[in-house]
Amino acid sequence: RSTINKKEKKQFLANTLPTKRYKAILFFAIVLLIALISRIGWLQFKEGSSLKERAYKQQTTNNIITAKRGTIYDSTGKILAISSQVDTITINPKKIVSTSDDLTKEKKEKVAKALSEIFELDYNEVLEKVNSTNNIETIARKVDSSKVDSLKKWMEDNHISVGINIDEDSKRTYPYSTLASNLIGFCGNDNNGLQGLELKWDEVLSGTNGKVITSQDAVQEQIPDANETYIPAENGSNLVLTIDVKIQNI
Repeated sequence: RSTINKKEKKQFLANTLPTKRYKAILFFAIVLLIALISRIGWLQFKEGSSLKERAYKQQTTNNIITAKRGTIYDSTGKILAISSQVDTITINPKKIVSTSDDLTKEKKEKVAKALSEIFELDYNEVLEKVNSTNNIETIARKVDSSKVDSLKKWMEDNHISVGINIDEDSKRTYPYSTLASNLIGFCGNDNNGLQGLELKWDEVLSGTNGKVITSQDAVQEQIPDANETYIPAENGSNLVLTIDVKIQNI
C-alpha cells in the first residue's frame, strides 16, 4: 500500500508540473500580448499624428525647378545681361555602393578621381564628400556643357547610373563684359542680384522657382505616387533700359 501511494504520488506530481509550466507560459504570453496591444494603441492614438508627420517629411522630396532670370536690354534691343543654361553636379554618397565593403571603397575612390579630374577639383576634398553620410553633397556649380558631356560619357563607360546627379541651373553672363557694369551690377551664385540694377529690380528679374514633390523609400528610390505634385517655374520678366550700347561705349 505504501509503495502504491508513492507511485501514485510521483505520477500525480509528474502530471501536475507540466500543467503549471503551461499555465506559466500562457500567463506570460497573455501579459506580453497585453503589453503589445497597449504599445500599438499608444503609437496609434497618442503618437500617430506626429509619427505620420515625421514619415511624410522623410519620404517627401522637393526637386527645385530653377526659374530663368529675365534678360536686360539696352534701348535698341541689344542684350546687356542674360541667363545661360548650365548644370550643377551633386552626388548621393549612400547610392555609390557595391556588393562588398572593399568594392564599395574602390568604387568611391574611382568616382572621386573622375569627378576631381573632370571638374578640376582637389581629389581629397571630393573623396571626403563621396564618403560622407549625408544624402546630398554638391560637387560643382554652374558647370559648362562640355564638362557635363565628359561626365555623362564617363558614367556611361563605367556603367554608373545612380548616385551622381546632373541638375539644370542657370548662369548670369554679360555679353559686353564690363560695359556699364557699375549701373547693371551683378548676381551671386544663387542668381540673386547683389548690386546695381540686378539688385534694384531683383524681384522683377528673378521670377519664381517651381518644384516637383515626390515620395521616396528608405534607399532614396522614388515611390510611384499618383499624388505627385508639379509646380512649374515662372521665369523672370525682362528689363529694357534707356541707355544705348554705342553711346555707352563712347
